[in-house]
Amino acid sequence: MANTFEGKVVLVTGSSQGIGRAIATKFASLGAKVALNDISIAEENLKAAVEDIKKAGAADAKYFMADVSNYAQVEKMMADIQAAFGRLDVLVNNAGVTKDRTLAKMTTEEWQKVIDIDLTSVFNCSKLALPMLIASQGNIVSLASVVGQDGNFGQTNYAAAKAGIIGFTKALSKEVGKLNVRANAVAPGFIATKMAEAIPEEMKAIIKKMTSLGRFGQPEEVADTIAFLASGGAGFITGTVVNIDGGLML
Repeated sequence: MANTFEGKVVLVTGSSQGIGRAIATKFASLGAKVALNDISIAEENLKAAVEDIKKAGAADAKYFMADVSNYAQVEKMMADIQAAFGRLDVLVNNAGVTKDRTLAKMTTEEWQKVIDIDLTSVFNCSKLALPMLIASQGNIVSLASVVGQDGNFGQTNYAAAKAGIIGFTKALSKEVGKLNVRANAVAPGFIATKMAEAIPEEMKAIIKKMTSLGRFGQPEEVADTIAFLASGGAGFITGTVVNIDGGLML
């Protein structure tokens, strides 16, 4: 898949660290121009990420500060990307947070924060990127989760948001297919990120035992799958959810 994205522009939301950073690095290695996004508290991380992304092979890389749950900020970000790059070929909706708590103890703020950042951001970014994606006959890849398919204790907010992304992706694919725009999603299982480091060791052992491959996934494995779905090699794939879970859901 080398050089698949030369001359193309890819926006990855929430890309200052973790899976988002790995996704941005993957597209950079394939020759894309990369637009990185995160919120203002991560600005130093984004500046460092830009330099790393350029070293990875990006034809160009720039960062765009925006809270993707805020429609007006996303609107400005898309205008800035248009001005900086003149186009957008791939949108990767990666930004997300967790606020875990049982429903009985969950606050309205904890519910709304996850819905806003994990789900409403997908609406904001997809809707506002669509004119550029129609022009480039591009595509959208959004990060759902196996939790959106099977639930998880203490994550009703996160499960609802990720299930919403799956439904959103399937409906959107039916709307934009006739415009030669594709929309897909991936559903990672347990991936070795800072978030996963907080899981107690005894629970990690249980998860690995439940996973056919006997381990956690790597951010780079998620990035590889997303790059494929965004590539011409997946040109007849739309409205699909690809599980990246090592067999956890079997």
